[in-house]
Amino acid sequence: MDSQITLSVNGTSRSLTVDSRTTLLDALRERLGVTEVKKGCDHGQCGSCTVLLDGRRELACLALAVARDGVEVVTADGLAHDGLHAVQQAFLDHDGYQCGYCTPGQVCSAVGMLEEVKDGHPSHVTTDLEADVELTDDEVRERMSGNLCRCGAYAGILAAVRQAAGA
Repeated sequence: MDSQITLSVNGTSRSLTVDSRTTLLDALRERLGVTEVKKGCDHGQCGSCTVLLDGRRELACLALAVARDGVEVVTADGLAHDGLHAVQQAFLDHDGYQCGYCTPGQVCSAVGMLEEVKDGHPSHVTTDLEADVELTDDEVRERMSGNLCRCGAYAGILAAVRQAAGA
């Protein structure tokens, strides 16, 4: 069954008709031509398709497009306003990429993760649930663990996230 949906993608309203089984990832890439969102594993295990939906990070390959009708989708390209976003600049400063395939998902995940920290959301390695979250290396690694880099740029990614966090 086909459904008409509207998505705000990087600030632009886009309407399209999708089959009810179409993932948000396929709607973005195949129907709207938003190819900076990458298809890696297509099973929610690699994080290459991470986008921000209404400000929260989500795996586009696991989200049905019809269930996201009306949401604001921000990709790594949509983060830049009047220059690079602080996370994008930090990835450049610290070589937080190699081949670049996972980078858009890593950047979106880092932006979403930093918002979660700012909002006080604990992770599995947070030691003091009553205090503000301290963004240690272990916290960053745990929070970014859903995003894989086959090239092994993890040291640069960690440094980039810490810079963007103001550490």
